[in-house]
Amino acid sequence: MAEMHNTGILLESGTNEIEIMEFTIDGNLYGINVAKVKEIMISAPVKPMPHAHPAVEGIFKPRDEVLTVVDLPKYLTGANGEKGERDIFIITNFNKMDIAFRVHSVVQISRISWTDIQKPDKAVSGGAESVATGIAQCGGDLVTILDFERIVAEIAPETSIQIGEIETLGPRIRNEKPIWMAEDSILLSKLIEDALRKAGYVNLRSFPDGRALWEALNELPKTDNIFEQVALILTDIEMPQMDGHRLTKLVKDHERFHKIPLIIFSSLISDEMRIKGRQLGADEQLTKPEIGHLVDVMDRLLARVEKGN
Repeated sequence: MAEMHNTGILLESGTNEIEIMEFTIDGNLYGINVAKVKEIMISAPVKPMPHAHPAVEGIFKPRDEVLTVVDLPKYLTGANGEKGERDIFIITNFNKMDIAFRVHSVVQISRISWTDIQKPDKAVSGGAESVATGIAQCGGDLVTILDFERIVAEIAPETSIQIGEIETLGPRIRNEKPIWMAEDSILLSKLIEDALRKAGYVNLRSFPDGRALWEALNELPKTDNIFEQVALILTDIEMPQMDGHRLTKLVKDHERFHKIPLIIFSSLISDEMRIKGRQLGADEQLTKPEIGHLVDVMDRLLARVEKGN
């Protein structure tokens, strides 16, 4: 068993870099953000669970915690392949959950720039249904970065964003303040937008990554009141081209934009990530899928903006 230790990259400020753990399934290279990996271990016996999703292999208990095991080869191919004795369990932690994913081998860890990761072509990736969030150039290899949040959301929809949380907030009024959002997952972007519209936030503009949002910011005509153009920025962390931490640094270091409230809304929020986000100037950092909490925080930050004006 190998426990992953947080590396210096987590505490660096807005470098726009990512560490990718490369692994194989049927000889094909895939990748996961090291920030999502808690530990890796040789596969162990798994207890099947009745009525589970077909890709859920079962549960196992490595120490004091019972973990769900997802058969990633079966999820990706639909085939019931043989379980090898040297298969690897990648134990992940995101969205405040620990989940084990079976893979065939772990190859190496590569540190690259987010600019080296491209969105997959919709013609070959399946568009909104794709589980590939990006294609990374790691040395001489092309590595498919999987959207683990989407995989878990499909297997266990109750763990994803629940629009029903908005109903618990009570009556809402229409709010036309311009909200900008950077989120690369088409599925999550739609879920977040639907929830925010239900909460009354109707003036939304979405961007597929931090670079697209940053470029749009810089194209805005100069004005005495930036909040009339952008009242609040909501950003994920993991995104091709420019991640949310780099976007946060650019916004908060900029003379025109630094007063715009910025919320990091990500599955990767941890103690280490909070330190980094705080250093970069993020106004708030929230863990997906807490959409009700997000709306509460947006209400508070926008009320502060209005009061300040």
